Amino acid sequence: MRKPIIAGNWKMNKTAAEAVKLVEELKPLVAKAKPEVVVCVPFTDLAVVGEAVKGSKIKLGAQNVAWADKGAFTGEISADMLKELGVEYVIIGHSERRQYFGETDESVNKRVKQALANGLKPIVCVGETKLEREKNKTKRVLKKQITEGLAGVENFENLVVAYEPVWAIGTGLTATKEDANATIGYIRRIVGTTFGKEVAKNLRIQYGGSMNAGNAKDLMSMRNIDGGLIGGASLKAEDFAKVVNYKEN
Repeated sequence: MRKPIIAGNWKMNKTAAEAVKLVEELKPLVAKAKPEVVVCVPFTDLAVVGEAVKGSKIKLGAQNVAWADKGAFTGEISADMLKELGVEYVIIGHSERRQYFGETDESVNKRVKQALANGLKPIVCVGETKLEREKNKTKRVLKKQITEGLAGVENFENLVVAYEPVWAIGTGLTATKEDANATIGYIRRIVGTTFGKEVAKNLRIQYGGSMNAGNAKDLMSMRNIDGGLIGGASLKAEDFAKVVNYKEN
């Protein structure tokens, strides 16, 4: 059985003080959570949130990691820096990184390998744009992102994939549960063909397109969906907790 994982992606939101307040509100609400719970916070919040989540059900995540150990890479952050602050998970290849900061499947691949080599657990994002979807290129895009982004990866035990259709991020649009399940099923088949059936069977794949308290239970009822990468709904403790505790809704 694949353990569900619900991860909040705070993006560029919350000062350190606001972050601690949110986490303190969240802790009792997810104290009995069945899924794995992660908050992926801005770099400036990692130290204080890392302290705040100690002893709780919440695990700490970051929103990126450099492909190099150290050096002249202005604006980047290394795996060692993250680990020292208690980071366990790291988002890699989010569509906003691809869209605004030139992230490619090649750079995603380098970051994924660096994360795994240093004991971090990557949440690797894949997904098609609205235009690609309208031109029926979804499968082609996803196949490329999976095969090139994960090329050479040998240990998938600590890796999570997040399917985030770009057209559904922050738009309020959501794939139907059947569409999301079918697309994630396709991703699983690509993983199986490329990396082996056992890898595909055990790999956790999240849905990341506007999952919220209202639709989490339906989406999570689908066979191929193992969790959610939550954006806007993760910025309020009560909303995020409702997603985490979807079975009770």
